[in-house]
Amino acid sequence: MTSPSTGAPSSAPEQSASDRLDPALIRLGVILVIGAIASMLDTTIVSVAIDGLSHEFDTDISTIQWASTGYLLALSAVIPLTGWAVERFGARTMWLFSLTAFLAGSALCGAAWSVGSLIAFRVLQGIGGGLITPVMQTILVRAAGPQRIGRIMSIVAVPGHLSPIVGPLVGGAIIDSVSWRWIFYVNVPICVIALLLAWRGVPRDTRSDTAARLDVLGLSLLSPGLAAIIYGLSQTSRPEGFGATPVVVSLSLGAVLLAAFAAHALRTRITPVLDLRLFRHRSFTAATLLMFLGGMSVFGAMLLMPLYYQQVRDKSALDAGLLLAPQSIGTIIALTYVGKLTDRIGSRPIVLTGVAIGVAGTLAYTQVQPDTSVWLLSGSLLIWGIGIAASMVPIMSAAYQGLEPAAIPRATSAISVIQRLGGSFGTAVLSVILQRQITRHTEGGQSPSDPDALTKAFDTTFWWVLGFTALTLLPALLLPQVKKREPAGRTPEPATADR
Repeated sequence: MTSPSTGAPSSAPEQSASDRLDPALIRLGVILVIGAIASMLDTTIVSVAIDGLSHEFDTDISTIQWASTGYLLALSAVIPLTGWAVERFGARTMWLFSLTAFLAGSALCGAAWSVGSLIAFRVLQGIGGGLITPVMQTILVRAAGPQRIGRIMSIVAVPGHLSPIVGPLVGGAIIDSVSWRWIFYVNVPICVIALLLAWRGVPRDTRSDTAARLDVLGLSLLSPGLAAIIYGLSQTSRPEGFGATPVVVSLSLGAVLLAAFAAHALRTRITPVLDLRLFRHRSFTAATLLMFLGGMSVFGAMLLMPLYYQQVRDKSALDAGLLLAPQSIGTIIALTYVGKLTDRIGSRPIVLTGVAIGVAGTLAYTQVQPDTSVWLLSGSLLIWGIGIAASMVPIMSAAYQGLEPAAIPRATSAISVIQRLGGSFGTAVLSVILQRQITRHTEGGQSPSDPDALTKAFDTTFWWVLGFTALTLLPALLLPQVKKREPAGRTPEPATADR
């Protein structure tokens, strides 16, 4: 067969065959997704339980939100270990270990007896859950190859994008019908099934006996530094705000530790726990910035929306979960097209469109009232779901463009860290903003449960979500504009991804 334009032999059939998602790859993706479902759901399943848990343990929102923030922070702390651990022990071994650790943490969370023990066990659970997503991505990226990343990521992204809606729905049903403890116990059978499938279905890989040494110094600087920053932000709910002593001390300590880590990471001869040298690639830098800001808006909004329905509209946990359902419809609509479009035309136009759609979907929530039409809010959630899915999947594809295969584990680790950090920052910051707004609007003697006062507090806080979403337009402009098509038989140059 010849090319109609040149008369030269065409490699289109070969390219088509190599680009096809074969059954073995799809089967591997399904097995890994089943294992990741519990971790993905658990990130959001607690969102509808926050209001009930605050009453169960007799504490305020800014304290109980640490059940979510502590989990996300633990994810961020352990993810930098992924690249080293995969190289040292193998991806399959780390996959089985992460599922086992998450299973144990879930069981302990279900047995918690106080808010302190719950937060502590959530941190332990997050340590196991933090390894799941980056290890899954590493296995899939290696198996799919560069030409199929967009499509395989769009398939495995379905549970991740549905978790913000399915999680609250499942959590609401459990809380209203059984007990809050079962939002953690439900993970146990899922993890057992995932372990059995992975034992037989995830292929063995070769581990490296010459893997780089673990960056112990970098880890001891990075993890405490991130924890100090997030803790300091969470303490700004105090009357003194940023002037409070715990805030000043924590933020200052965190800044010093992170600066020390940056200096160490750029000078060390071993592979740093978070390789900052990857940020030399423009596409990777843009993708990670988008992941951070996207994490802030998505996870922050998932804290606010159920609280609005429960505290302002007096809905049950299950009703709150059901009212978030339109987002899943929007997500499914977008995921039907996003993967193929990303592989065909590149990431930038799709991400820019997705961000614009996300901003439009958030606008209605900045104007909520106690009697705002549920149909209006549901339609906005539908639009918001389309925007999120349309922006996040192309980001994952763009992040790997221009990187050498050996850099994939480290890149995956960095991307996951940044996204979870964004979620931690968003949850901590927005919970503080909401708490301060509630205090401000009830200073005149109004009850903290007064719908009008609560509505004003939520309006202001949702404006912050809108701001976080709009900020993603800036790094989106740095993404590749159009995916350059190379002549048949020619190997694409990595540098083109950064132009």
